[in-house]
Amino acid sequence: MPYYLKENKIELLKNGKDYFASVIQSIKQARQSIFVEAYIFSHDATGIKILTALKEAAKRNIDVYLLLDGFGSRDLTQKVIDEIKASKIHFLFYHPKISPYQMKRISLRRLHRKMFLIDHRIAYIGGINIIDDANVPNGKAPRIDYAAQLEGSVVYSISQSMTKLWKRVSWAHLEKSYVPKYIRNSTVSFPNGTKLSFIERDNFRHRQDIEKAYLHAIQNAKHEILIANAYFIPGKKFERALINAARRGVSVTLLLKGEMDYFLSNATRAFYGKFLKEGITIFEYTKSFMHSKVAVIDGSWSTIGSSNIDPFSLLLSREANIMVLDKSFASRLKKNIEEDIQLGGTEILLKDWDKAHLIKRLKSRMAYLFIRLSLGIANI
Repeated sequence: MPYYLKENKIELLKNGKDYFASVIQSIKQARQSIFVEAYIFSHDATGIKILTALKEAAKRNIDVYLLLDGFGSRDLTQKVIDEIKASKIHFLFYHPKISPYQMKRISLRRLHRKMFLIDHRIAYIGGINIIDDANVPNGKAPRIDYAAQLEGSVVYSISQSMTKLWKRVSWAHLEKSYVPKYIRNSTVSFPNGTKLSFIERDNFRHRQDIEKAYLHAIQNAKHEILIANAYFIPGKKFERALINAARRGVSVTLLLKGEMDYFLSNATRAFYGKFLKEGITIFEYTKSFMHSKVAVIDGSWSTIGSSNIDPFSLLLSREANIMVLDKSFASRLKKNIEEDIQLGGTEILLKDWDKAHLIKRLKSRMAYLFIRLSLGIANI
């Protein structure tokens, strides 16, 4: 069970428009340091705004540390990279020049976290990459996604995690001069604040922490489970937990991505028949591009983060989620997910799925079998 810290403040942020406006404001107010981690950093309109804000912070002698995944941000040109380094921003790639198409475990271990840390006092965490809402694979904008701004005692845990990872990557790059000095706790407490738990996934001590936190909440659910997740390919434990919850009378609703941007995304649909027969409700979001990674259980527990519910997030990548024990926040998040369902969700019915979706079912089985084969080859 996760350990929850009290005296925190959390603000829900939906989509890049609200998220990046808040992030840029915090960057402008920074006084000491800024840490950034991202899977994708796109040099589009939004990426340029963020980069401009980071450059201006570096000019004010703020220590800026930018850590990007070497595969997710592979489209950054050398010209842009040179501009970043020339601006006195400390810049590193996580696992650069390694293709995930090589079926080796290390090739599939990516930095999938999306976080900002300002002065070790304010943190942002969620599923939003540094990319414009209109920059979507299928052309259906805007991108639907969630993040949260955090203040309070939980930020110190995030600070330790981000600085530790920067040190490890900088040592690997032989950039020891970039390692930050010891960080003291400079967080602010909020009496009667929100209970939060920062949960990360790595390939050392925290391999199953995010999945275990999800499973604990699902297994203890009494009334309702609402999950919105873009890449949903659960393992056996997760699958059984949802089915068992439905069998004991818990209302289980899944909002999943309807537009498959990658062939392997079709593996999500391999679970439809089984889940629908167990009474689990499934909606596909088709209005625009959904990238959400959120959940609400029993109106009191909720989570926002970078972790998908698939083998790549739960078994391989570095991920970060915030777990929230707060009825008010859970209510706001639930309302947003329900609005997504109402405005862009299409319910998948068992009678329709069994009869009318032969091609989709075949593609889903092929994608699922390919993923299982790939994980087997990589010895995962």
